[in-house]
Amino acid sequence: MTTSLLSVNPFSHATVGSLPLTPLSEIPAIVGRARLAAGGWKSISVTERIACLKPAAARLKMEAARLGGLSSAEMGKPLVEAIGEANYCADGFVAELESIAAALQPFMREDERTISTIHFEPLGVVAAITPWNFPILMLQQSVLPALIAGNTVVTKPSEVSPLVAHEYYAILNEFLPKDVLINVTGDGAQGKALVASNVDLIVFTGSRTTGAHIAAAAGARLARVILELGGKDPLVVLDDADIASAADFAARNSFRNAGQVCVSTERIYVDRKVARAFESAVVERAALLKLGDPADPTTSIGPMSSARQKSLVERHIQGALKDGARLLFGNRTQEGNFVEPTVLAGVNHSMEIMREETFGPVACIMEFDSIDQAVSLANDSPFGLGAAVFGADESRATNVAERLSTGMVGVNRGCGGAEGCPWVGAKQSGVGFHSGVEGHRQFAQFRVLSKKKS
Repeated sequence: MTTSLLSVNPFSHATVGSLPLTPLSEIPAIVGRARLAAGGWKSISVTERIACLKPAAARLKMEAARLGGLSSAEMGKPLVEAIGEANYCADGFVAELESIAAALQPFMREDERTISTIHFEPLGVVAAITPWNFPILMLQQSVLPALIAGNTVVTKPSEVSPLVAHEYYAILNEFLPKDVLINVTGDGAQGKALVASNVDLIVFTGSRTTGAHIAAAAGARLARVILELGGKDPLVVLDDADIASAADFAARNSFRNAGQVCVSTERIYVDRKVARAFESAVVERAALLKLGDPADPTTSIGPMSSARQKSLVERHIQGALKDGARLLFGNRTQEGNFVEPTVLAGVNHSMEIMREETFGPVACIMEFDSIDQAVSLANDSPFGLGAAVFGADESRATNVAERLSTGMVGVNRGCGGAEGCPWVGAKQSGVGFHSGVEGHRQFAQFRVLSKKKS
């Protein structure tokens, strides 16, 4: 019987390290420990909880290079980007705590007869099941609002990147009371056992398929869920767009982190009048990217996280080519887990690569003849996480953006909002959401206390 979880470098195929697997039989007791710890943790104020966690910021900053190196080794992200993720989390740690605290402050509503105060109370025990593509950031965005709201947390990070998650968890636990934050190590089996356990909220970031299973399991006992389920993000390039800027964005957002980003640009719709110029510009940019060792600072794109992920991306590419797509760049055979940045044109919605999440470094370009057609194509997906529209006439581009069925959309930029905005998907890209005032409050129970107006 396997008793440990190995973490394997997708570039060198060497073992990065291992952790003891959490026995499935122990998970109910682990949740029970978190339940016992919840009483003491909820009894202290938000200010006291923040005081416990604030010192972790300095420790995370001190360990950022090590955490980034471990992340890069586990999932193949270029080292510079991986360390950047760790530094981003450390640098924003205290501000995030303060943002959560502000969101959880009671507020009042009143009418002619009643004064009501809305309070935010802990839910109890939160299960946080986090992904491998941003193994530090997504863990932090799940754990901090849960803890500051007064919940205890049981985490189950991805089996692809368990070591860096375990190290992050260990740093936070230097400053937390016993059993307020507990880590479970394992794969889908441990995740299923945690979902089936006596937790009050399940926070999950990952595939739509797994999210549907979690929703079904949670629904049977009416447990709450926050599910971020990826996307198939469209980019609409209008006939008056700045082609260089649109191509810069398309290449960056299609190929960053080897395309392993939930808001990666996976479908590009370009006005037929500017299609050739746009295609050439994207190809030029793709040709500048360097595949290689993630530890090499000149590397633009590291390997896919696993052979399985590479196989899925290659299947999508080969299926599209078989069905008539034109290869503009890439698709040359690569050793190991690498997939070359690939640019396809002549794609259509009968192709799997335009319907299912690819999660790889592929830019798929389809032409349109009218804005109505572009909007219809962009909305023709069960996903609805992010989108972007590029056009010189900002009013016109904004009108197009407002017609897209996504939770987030950018005009002449990416989809991420200003500081304090939630990270939110529409349709099958999510149930609930996180970040910002509205997102932070989803980790708490609203309680309305009302009195007669004197």
